[in-house]
Amino acid sequence: MTVESADHRAIGQISPALLEDWLRERYFTLPVDISSSGVENYSLGRLRELLGIPQDALDEIAFRDSPSVGSRELREVIARRFGDGRPDSVMVTHGSTEALFLALAAIVRPGDEIVVLHPVYHSLHSIAEVLGARLRVWRLDPADGFAPDLDRLRDLLSDRTRAVLVNFPHNPTGATLPPASYAEFLRLIAMRECYLLWDGAFSELVYDGDPLPDPRVFLDRAISVGTLSKAYGLPGLRVGWCLAPPDLLATMVKVRDYVSISTSPLAEFLATAVLTNGDKIVAERLGQARLNREILRGWAAGTQDAIDLAVPLGGVCAFPAVRGVTDVHEICDALESLGVLVVPGVCFGHPDRMRIGFGGPTEVMSAGLRAITQVIRGQV
Repeated sequence: MTVESADHRAIGQISPALLEDWLRERYFTLPVDISSSGVENYSLGRLRELLGIPQDALDEIAFRDSPSVGSRELREVIARRFGDGRPDSVMVTHGSTEALFLALAAIVRPGDEIVVLHPVYHSLHSIAEVLGARLRVWRLDPADGFAPDLDRLRDLLSDRTRAVLVNFPHNPTGATLPPASYAEFLRLIAMRECYLLWDGAFSELVYDGDPLPDPRVFLDRAISVGTLSKAYGLPGLRVGWCLAPPDLLATMVKVRDYVSISTSPLAEFLATAVLTNGDKIVAERLGQARLNREILRGWAAGTQDAIDLAVPLGGVCAFPAVRGVTDVHEICDALESLGVLVVPGVCFGHPDRMRIGFGGPTEVMSAGLRAITQVIRGQV
């Protein structure tokens, strides 16, 4: 595979985040949202009810700065739930987006070879690109249902590989690695002196087996990031985390001193309560997503003459193609006129597809799917 030439630019010249550009206004104005990659949002009242948080506990929080890597209590909870139990390997961040940015800023040097997925969420290629990396693209083939092909990855790895960036379960397709393939994937990474940057935003949203264990358990040079925005239904809390070697976290803190300094003690308090009771918080929304996935599967079967869908194995978004259509933009515009929000596939480099989110309220998703059927059948 051809290696794309490095192009070290000012950070302000980073490629536009096409997904965010599409959602920026529509997300707040269209009533039927089936675009999102997270589950139905929790309210503070529902959280307090589920977790037994008294009002007094919130009232006592002082709005002072938090430690640069986050509160000790939250880092301990994250280390127990996702890592090796060592809080010194954990950093609390403003969502996984900040974690990805800081980690890449710490490891990428101009000219480094970085393996990235395609299609993929923009943060998992554009940041490395603007930092001067030479991107080697691990393509997920629609003909294979976007299943990760380890032979293709093997051909991309070399002694010049600095890092491999992946997110499984995958955004936008819902593809993931089966356990046996995951073990082989880790073995391939371990054979090289490179980092693995693992975006685990959807790691707890799986349907046909147990979540894959965090790679930090197996690889010293693994960096994994997570967030409360997806499986936990708390995107507005803006809490994420990074599990990484402590020396790398020290470099990330140095960069962070110029960006965000620290996270909020209120957000950290709530995040600690949420992750202490993580199974309870995730289970309610995972059950809803499982039901919605079956509705989505049935809808795709009923429209298979027009819709080509690889059923997602994880996450809460699907990436169907519309048969015979090379660019779904007009379809997305027609849906917008009906008050329905989806994401055109051009945001992920596949203009014949659209991203559909199925993690929200069942009645909203069903209404959105009915609207898609009407549009593709020419009934509006």
